[in-house]
Amino acid sequence: MKLIIRLALNVFALLIVSYLVPGFVFDSFWATIVTAVVIGIVNTFIRPILQILFLPLSIVTFGITAFLINVVLLWSVSYVVPGFDIVNFLTAVIASIVLTLVTMFLNKLSEEKRD
Repeated sequence: MKLIIRLALNVFALLIVSYLVPGFVFDSFWATIVTAVVIGIVNTFIRPILQILFLPLSIVTFGITAFLINVVLLWSVSYVVPGFDIVNFLTAVIASIVLTLVTMFLNKLSEEKRD
């Protein structure tokens, strides 16, 4: 059940980003769902490996490399998923920032209150 809720939040976050960031485009709602699934898979399996490989460079650049890894992975997902398009690299940078902020906000709202 938690996985379905997380997927729904990610789809909603992607829809918000596509509304706010010009050049971050989905052809259909189905493309948005597939993109959310692919981003989840990429963030689970590929991003940790890249962050470990580029850890020394990330330390030297004070974390800019880690941010650029997120941007490049988001941009690469747009090449893999049909119906999802990011116009250029600057759009990917802005969309990555907005997606991170929107996802953090939605995850904060959905957290269960613990005593």
